[in-house]
Amino acid sequence: MAAIKDSVELLGDVGRRIPKLFGIATGVEGLDEMFFSVKIEDGKARKIPLGGFPSRAVVNLTGIPETGKSLMGEQFAIKQASLGYPVCFVTVESPSAFVVQGMRQRALAMGIDWEDIEDKIIMVDAASKPVLRENLKTFLDTLEFAIDKYDVKNVVVDSITGLYEAKEMMARGIVREVFNFLKRKGQTALLISQKRSGHEEETAEAAGGYAVSHICDCTIVLGKRLILSKTAESMFKIPIGNIMRTIRIDGCRLCGHDTSTHLLEITELGLVKVGPKLEEIMKR
Repeated sequence: MAAIKDSVELLGDVGRRIPKLFGIATGVEGLDEMFFSVKIEDGKARKIPLGGFPSRAVVNLTGIPETGKSLMGEQFAIKQASLGYPVCFVTVESPSAFVVQGMRQRALAMGIDWEDIEDKIIMVDAASKPVLRENLKTFLDTLEFAIDKYDVKNVVVDSITGLYEAKEMMARGIVREVFNFLKRKGQTALLISQKRSGHEEETAEAAGGYAVSHICDCTIVLGKRLILSKTAESMFKIPIGNIMRTIRIDGCRLCGHDTSTHLLEITELGLVKVGPKLEEIMKR
């Protein structure tokens, strides 16, 4: 086979095509501040808050059940829609009507009028259409139709795991195709992935192994722990019997990020927000 000559380029030539780096608001209080870029001022490197996910990043959000993954995906979609940017929300686990029912409550809690966003969020119901889960070409063709028709800028897939749940050996190939498609379409995307019971809570490993985290631009890991001892209660300042949820950015290739583990709170209105660093809590 002959050499693929057009795959070889000078760094400077590639650099002229790179997209502008800016933040895409997440809709999650405290999360936007966890990403930053670097600027040289007076000969010194300085952190500049990015204000959200890196533009055009494909973000992997993983964690065990009931850690706030879907809430975070919904808040991201609602926030971007409220700013006037169309969002395609692919639901793989629950039929669209039930997801929208929850979204309506999330919008109310965020103080956003439903009428302002209902024509900015495009639902793709892969939960009710097995062919979308089982045939990757049909899935991508449908997603492309939605993106082109509604001029979509952001995509949420809840969950990417549902596309390979019966064929985890193929996870890497499936995720790679979805990733490349989203890059080609210039999307900022949130891919929610699920952990299996045998996976360690603190790692980025999920169903399909590390396939999603290895390929995606950024990985966010959510965790939870039930406080059962006086020692844990004293250490984390959370009463016995309560759940401590956490959030950590495991890595991001496109920009700098906070490397600490933070508390993740679910408010009484059902929204997730990022709390203080665990290290700060343990010093109190």
